[in-house]
Amino acid sequence: MTKGWTITGIKWLVGMLLGMTCWMQAYAHGGLSMAEDMCKLTVGPYTMHFTGYQPESSQEQEFCEDIPNTGRTVVALDYIDEALRPLTTEVRIIRDTGAEPGEEGNLDEITVMHIPPKVYSNGSVTFEHTFPTEGNFVGLVTVRDNGIEHVSRFPFAVGTGGKFKMNMYFWPLLIIVIGGGYFFF
Repeated sequence: MTKGWTITGIKWLVGMLLGMTCWMQAYAHGGLSMAEDMCKLTVGPYTMHFTGYQPESSQEQEFCEDIPNTGRTVVALDYIDEALRPLTTEVRIIRDTGAEPGEEGNLDEITVMHIPPKVYSNGSVTFEHTFPTEGNFVGLVTVRDNGIEHVSRFPFAVGTGGKFKMNMYFWPLLIIVIGGGYFFF
């Protein structure tokens, strides 16, 4: 009887660990999606490949959501859809005010970086920005297509590298401890 409970407990524990691993992977990508090892940014019907670097602090390590450290950051938006090449693209980074999308008020007052609308016929938008302090921001990528405006809005944090995110680990670990205690004691 004890052997049956032990085997059941081990199977349950392994299942929980695998589930937690998948949950943490999904949690990590927020507004941008990771598909086939590629960070994709969706702007209306179009997609772009998003890549960020911090040459001074994380060298060649790429990121596609939260920016790990403050300082110089290089971002490349490469068009996946060829249809984007003749369209204008605008990029803006604003401070996250907590307001609902479209209700931020005067964007110029909260803008920390702005690239005016321009046609990028080479299919790549590259820019640098230095984030002097940690904080929460929102990236806005706007594509204009024959009078129709497509906006991708993605929140991100700066300065999260190496910090323990309590909410991300606490609940799965608590479930494992309680489940393990239930089956083994």
